Amino acid sequence: LPGLLRSYAPSEIYACGETGVLLPVSPSGKGESAGDRLTLLLCANADGSEKAPLWAVGESPRPRCLQGVNLGQMPWSYHAGSLAGMTAPVFAEWLRGFNEGMRRQGKSVLLLLTKHEAHPYLQLSNVRMVFVPPATALAQPLDRGIANDLKGHYRRRLLRWLPVERGTAQPTLLDALHMLAQAWGDVRPGLIASCFHAAGFSPDTGTEAPVLSLAPGTFSQEQLERRTLMDKELDRDGDPADGDEGTAEGEDAGEPAAVQPCPSEREVWGSLATLRRYLECRATSPDLFQAFYELEDAVHMVSAG
Repeated sequence: LPGLLRSYAPSEIYACGETGVLLPVSPSGKGESAGDRLTLLLCANADGSEKAPLWAVGESPRPRCLQGVNLGQMPWSYHAGSLAGMTAPVFAEWLRGFNEGMRRQGKSVLLLLTKHEAHPYLQLSNVRMVFVPPATALAQPLDRGIANDLKGHYRRRLLRWLPVERGTAQPTLLDALHMLAQAWGDVRPGLIASCFHAAGFSPDTGTEAPVLSLAPGTFSQEQLERRTLMDKELDRDGDPADGDEGTAEGEDAGEPAAVQPCPSEREVWGSLATLRRYLECRATSPDLFQAFYELEDAVHMVSAG
């Protein structure tokens, strides 16, 4: 295995595995629960530069809260499995999709995974599967802190759920899937790289693992510059120009302009819920949700401040 690892760059070494999370108690009678737990399939590469979209396996084949959602354009994927556990057919479907993604990128990669009855071996064009015995001294990188870090971010997002402002007693399965996708984006590339290194699955280059691309939940330089420009525009719009003194251009000075009242937090969360529902129904790319998640986090920061 060490010789095999040396033949791949850290960005070409991936590990995948499952972990379980508990769902919040669903409001009775709404039929929106997929059981009380989900199994998550996590996959990332050794330098943390790429995380595969989150796969979730629940017990319900057709949760009511997912009706009308354009599931093919979500930043997560939901599938039904026996007792909300991973099954060989579901895993094989994920493997084929993962291989197709690598083929489109022109990459040939190494995939490390634990031997399990739900992990069938497939002969793939761009993915070489290597099974690591469960009793090996080299623990799964996901078990070295990656899965626990995701769960910590997920619990934090559950705790900050505001039922009064949201207008619902508990998050639905759909809400939980979005929070899990956000939590997966919160897992830093540096932590992933250190977990691979601690597990012995990353070549020791003597330097900090490079970050080749941004993981979900981080800001690129372009995004930061765009936010700075938006802040400047807001500052300029908020300060009346000389001579205007609160009147809009072209308005009669004798007729005061109507001032929009500051919306309540309930109204803000209602607007965000409407926007998210629109994206769930009409989104053309999962990337659109990254912008929405950033907006939602910004509103949380304003509300908490």
